[in-house]
Amino acid sequence: MYKKTLKILIVLFSFAAVSAAELDSKLDSEQESELPQADAARVEAHIRFLSDDTLGGRDTGTVNYEIAARYVASQFAQIGVLPGGDAGEYFQNINFRQAYRNLDDVSMVVHTAGGDEVFEFQEEFFTSAPMARTDESVTAPLVFVGYGIESDWLDHHDYAGLDVSGKIVVVLGGRPTSFPSEEGAHFASGAQKRQAAVSRGAVGMISLRTPESEQVSPFARSVSNLHQPTVSIMNRDGSLAGAPSSLRGIASLNLEASARLFELAEQSIDDVSTTIEGGEIPFGFELPLSVTLISKSRHETITSPNIIGIIEGSDLVLRNEYVTFTAHLDHVAPANGDGDDLINNGALDNAAGVAALLENARLLMALPERPRRSIMFVIVTAEEKGLLGSQYFAENPTVPIENIVANVNLDMPLILYPFNDVIAFGAQHSSLKSSTAKALQTLGLALLDDPMPEQAIFVRSDHYRFVQQGVPSVMLATGYGSDDPGLDGEQIWNDFFANHYHQVSDSVELPINYEAGAQFAQVNFMIGLEIANAEQRPSWNEGDFFGNEFSQ
Repeated sequence: MYKKTLKILIVLFSFAAVSAAELDSKLDSEQESELPQADAARVEAHIRFLSDDTLGGRDTGTVNYEIAARYVASQFAQIGVLPGGDAGEYFQNINFRQAYRNLDDVSMVVHTAGGDEVFEFQEEFFTSAPMARTDESVTAPLVFVGYGIESDWLDHHDYAGLDVSGKIVVVLGGRPTSFPSEEGAHFASGAQKRQAAVSRGAVGMISLRTPESEQVSPFARSVSNLHQPTVSIMNRDGSLAGAPSSLRGIASLNLEASARLFELAEQSIDDVSTTIEGGEIPFGFELPLSVTLISKSRHETITSPNIIGIIEGSDLVLRNEYVTFTAHLDHVAPANGDGDDLINNGALDNAAGVAALLENARLLMALPERPRRSIMFVIVTAEEKGLLGSQYFAENPTVPIENIVANVNLDMPLILYPFNDVIAFGAQHSSLKSSTAKALQTLGLALLDDPMPEQAIFVRSDHYRFVQQGVPSVMLATGYGSDDPGLDGEQIWNDFFANHYHQVSDSVELPINYEAGAQFAQVNFMIGLEIANAEQRPSWNEGDFFGNEFSQ
């Protein structure tokens, strides 16, 4: 009201010939300069503590993660952010089952008309650690089902005309290149493919590598992590989330073994590859083979918390709606090897995101008047285990899920250069794109369209668990543009993924630009204000797949 009145008075009585648009810009600039500003030193302090060697990488379920969690809670308490977890505390404790593979009790034997063929574990294939049981085995015929995708929306039905009941399905990794990237990634996920197999009575699944899927998830990288446990949420009733007990064997083959499997069937995977390269969809068929898969594991139960804080809104009605910010606190376990440094510190992934969120919270608390809607900060565990902490919160929220109007996720901001644009992955699906662009405009930053759509990042981080509950969501990241003409943001991104992502080198030894970290926190602050103070809650775009599929 004050701003509107002031503008009218200036227009009516000013002797200067100034346009209303110029006045509006001037007033916005003055209002922005009066807002609290992010502090690079605070961002640096958070990153240095959370990625210090003494925290050992913050792996889920460890004492080191607990120390980090209590650090975050203490920061909330110091600035007056209210507890938003269970029983009036900051913590939402989650029980998980960890399944460790018994690497000496894994086998895969292919039964052919001419005899048995043994595939070599870790050289040619690997299996999932049995989660529902400690001992799994299955012998069944094979059926090739293309990509193993079923989607009415994409008009794609790989199981059409095939009977896979009581059989092991053989699926190609990835998805057809003709699929839209983010929607295609949803249907090509392991969870969706397993669900399609289970719903049709399959008892096992063998995934084949393709050159395209090998680029996204190299076989060698997967094998190097076999010493790590598979983790699943234990529901409050003691059941496991997302662990289909009817699949008695799950295996993945490398490129050479994938070709060998088809050769044993006296067919060629080259025919399938030629079909794919020609832009066509391979049809499924029975393979004249059966397979025995055997694997064993040992189970442990661990507990690890999400940390939740709330800033109550100022509007008596809108305070019952929540804008959530998320960032994952966990990272990966120590590297497997004999080097001097085996600690995966996770300075950028994701101490930087947590640091920006904590500074964002401080700025919001420093406002003379709180935002109209309430703000909820959800620092999640077990992101690196499969987005499990965010999944648990989204399915067991501490406020009604219909009252959560948006999620803004901060995951691995590459604050290695002074950026001048921001990526909001998934923004194009909802009104959050305009909200984000408006907030960025006040900071003189541009909104960059997704520069890597082939990576389908929208479905690969914690915000996606909110999407699956119908909540419009985005993931924020630094863009490719830089104010320093000597720095190429795209090249820095590519170098990080190639040489530092999930490596011991993701540490404060990197040339972290803490001023950029403060700028990133300011970005989140402004976006939070824009969404929380808007008259209307965010909405999915009309006809959007994710809105139609998951909307409440």
